[in-house]
Amino acid sequence: MSPRQRLTFRRFSGLDRSGPPPPETLPGAPLRPLTIPNLIGYVRLALIPLFVVLAWRTDGIGAGPAIVFGIVGWGDYADGIAARVTGQYSRMGALLDPVVDRLLVIAGVVVCWNFELLPRWLLGVLIAREAVMLLAAPLALRRGVELKINWWGRWGVWPAMSALFFAVCGLRTFATVLLAIGVTLLVAATVEYGRSARRQLVGRA
Repeated sequence: MSPRQRLTFRRFSGLDRSGPPPPETLPGAPLRPLTIPNLIGYVRLALIPLFVVLAWRTDGIGAGPAIVFGIVGWGDYADGIAARVTGQYSRMGALLDPVVDRLLVIAGVVVCWNFELLPRWLLGVLIAREAVMLLAAPLALRRGVELKINWWGRWGVWPAMSALFFAVCGLRTFATVLLAIGVTLLVAATVEYGRSARRQLVGRA
């Protein structure tokens, strides 16, 4: 078994992300839709509409929508562990995970915006950041720029996601602090992506 495949505690927990991505997740690899991690992803995807429906019935705050949001959010960690334990990496999983994560963020932002659970200007910055990434990523890929996830982005996702969760729980002040931290880190990640892309393009000139 190679060092990349050895399941240490750090790799199991997701703290160690060194080494190349599994070849099963790269473009051109078979989709392999029926795996345990992907089944978790399908459940996460199906629960997002339920979260929105429950949130609308409770004016955005309630145990029901909070529990569903938490399951979908933590499910991202669960399918990652499942992939590392079973070795069932797939191209479908690589495509599905970020889609589910972004849809959950969009659903949470829509609920928090509509019921004013969080400052709308902070939500606006988060929306703008996501829009920039959605527009810039395909352009970067077309120009041959490799955008690797940086630690600013890794550390920024959970405060932002947790802010939406705690807002639905009714803890507005705590959620606002988390959102400010998350948005700051995510904006820093976007700036770093831009710097990395510029370095790569200048290096080819």
